[in-house]
Amino acid sequence: MTDIVISEFMDEVAVESLRARYDVHHDPELYARPDDLARLIEQVPAVIIRNQTVMRGPLLEAAKALKVIGRLGVGLDNIDMGACADRGIRVFPATGANSLSVVEYVIGTTMTLLRGAYFANAAMLAGEFPKTKLIGREIAGKLMGIVGFGAIGQDLARHARAIGMEVAAYHPRLPADDPAWSGVRRLSLDALLGEADVVSLHVPLTSETRGLIDAKAIARMKPDAILINTARGGIMEEAALVAALKAGRLGGAAIDVYEQEPLGKGAAKVFAGAPNLILTPHISGNTVESNGRVSGLVAEKVMAALEERI
Repeated sequence: MTDIVISEFMDEVAVESLRARYDVHHDPELYARPDDLARLIEQVPAVIIRNQTVMRGPLLEAAKALKVIGRLGVGLDNIDMGACADRGIRVFPATGANSLSVVEYVIGTTMTLLRGAYFANAAMLAGEFPKTKLIGREIAGKLMGIVGFGAIGQDLARHARAIGMEVAAYHPRLPADDPAWSGVRRLSLDALLGEADVVSLHVPLTSETRGLIDAKAIARMKPDAILINTARGGIMEEAALVAALKAGRLGGAAIDVYEQEPLGKGAAKVFAGAPNLILTPHISGNTVESNGRVSGLVAEKVMAALEERI
């Protein structure tokens, strides 16, 4: 009888550590076949998922013997936490294990968009040498504005300061005397949007944050500012972002998360023709190293929970 079902990709070393002690069914594409998934998890005590498996409604109800959910990541919007609490199902995210990968994505895309020198392949291959057209900006001295100052936001602040950036953050629930504010300006959202050279989003998707960065919010930003979303789709209005980029009212953007995932051809049309835009498929937290850390941490937590060690 299967003990653990893993419905999305997971580091094989971690999978083998689970198999050494449990009967494991690992299918990285299982999330795309919800009927098969519902059948397989009916009697298992543990499932391990990423963000594509939605443990809500009928799927969660189908897991009649479920005791533990391991989340290969930190976002919990794809899990009905209330229903899990009611049923005594314990949920273990990989808090902190992929922070560095997200931070490096933000810093890397910030540098790319500010410098503006890495989109010249077509011109260079055509025999052009557009040296005077590619005078970009340095990252040092710019203000990094962080919306959501939790673990990842605080890690980003440390790295941004280390490379010479100034840092401001918005987080209404973090007390003003928290040590995390040391060296970081504490601003309202309106003030942060108006002052920051780079705005990076790090809040969960909730009823409060849905549509937080809408057309009015984007209009408050500097016309040469950069917007980066590695948090969740739905926090930022995609059409408003594209309109601002096309109108030259925003300097650039890097988007890793979307209102609809996978994006698909229809949803992708929203972004067509937008300049200075980097689109990636929800991979900011996924690197070889972070996948190993995330998978190892979740595997250990799931085993410890099943064995009642935690």
